Amino acid sequence: MQHHEVKHFFDPETWTLSYVVYDQNSKDAVLIDPVLNYDPASSKYSDESIKEVMDFIKTEALNVHYIMDTHAHADHVTGMKEIKSYLPKAKTVIGKHIALVQDVFKDIFNLKDVSPAEQIFDVLADEGQDLQAGTLTIKTIFTPGHTPACASYLIGDAVFTGDALFMPDFGTGRCDFPKGSAEDLYHSVHDKLYALPDETRVFTGHDYMPGGRALKFESSIKEEKENNIQLKASTSKEEFIAFRTERDKQLKAPRLLLPSIQLNIRAGNFPKAEDNGVSYIKMPLLKK
Repeated sequence: MQHHEVKHFFDPETWTLSYVVYDQNSKDAVLIDPVLNYDPASSKYSDESIKEVMDFIKTEALNVHYIMDTHAHADHVTGMKEIKSYLPKAKTVIGKHIALVQDVFKDIFNLKDVSPAEQIFDVLADEGQDLQAGTLTIKTIFTPGHTPACASYLIGDAVFTGDALFMPDFGTGRCDFPKGSAEDLYHSVHDKLYALPDETRVFTGHDYMPGGRALKFESSIKEEKENNIQLKASTSKEEFIAFRTERDKQLKAPRLLLPSIQLNIRAGNFPKAEDNGVSYIKMPLLKK
C-alpha cells in the first residue's frame, strides 16, 4: 500500500481533527473534515481553522482535488463551503447515504429549502467506486452506526474513520443520533475496519484527551483490535450493543448539534439570506 503524508490540524473548541493527505512528489492532495469556527452564544463564525489549513496548502503548493466530510457532523460546522471559496476547483465529497440524514433533519427542523444531496455536494461517494485525486486513490468504506451515512476513507495505508473509531483509550462514536445504531457500528468496525491489514494507520475524527493526556490521533488497526476499550476484535456484538446503549443514555447532546447539523446537510452553505441580508438557523422549542 502507498504511504502518503498526513498533516493534522486540531480544533480544541470541538476536539476535531482535520487532515490534509498528500503526495510529496506529485503535490496531489485531499482535505478531510475541515472546521468552520462557530460560537453558539454570539452566533458568530470565523475562519481561523480554515486559514491555518490554507496556509499549509499554499506553503506546500498542494493541488487539492477533494474536500471530504466523513459524515454530517453534529458537533462542529463543516468548513467545506469556506474552503471551496479558496479552492474553487476542489470538489466536495460525502457518502451517498447523506440523503437519509437530510430527510431526518429536514423533518425535525421543518426545513423547506434544502436541495437534494446531489445538487449540494459535487460527489456522493459510493463503496466499490474509487475516487482518483491525481496519484492518490481513495476507497470509500461505509461505516454507519454513529449516523446512517458515515463513511471512512482509505487512502494508501491510512484510513480516516471520522466518528466511527477513536483512539484505543477512548473507544467508538456514540450511536444515539436519529437512525444511529450500535449494531450497525459494531459491524462497521468489527467486520469492515478490522478486516483491513493490521499495519493500516488509523486517523480519528476527534480526540478528547481522556485523563488529561496529550493529543493523540493516530493508531493502527492492530492496536485498535487488541486495545480498544469499547470494541476489540474479541468483543461480542451483544457486549458492545449493551455497553454502547447504556453509555449513550448518559451523554448530553453536543453543544453545536442544532446549528451544525442544519449547515452540514447543506455542505456548509448558509440558508438563503432574508430581506435584511442576514442568514438564520432555526432552533425548535421542544418540551423535555
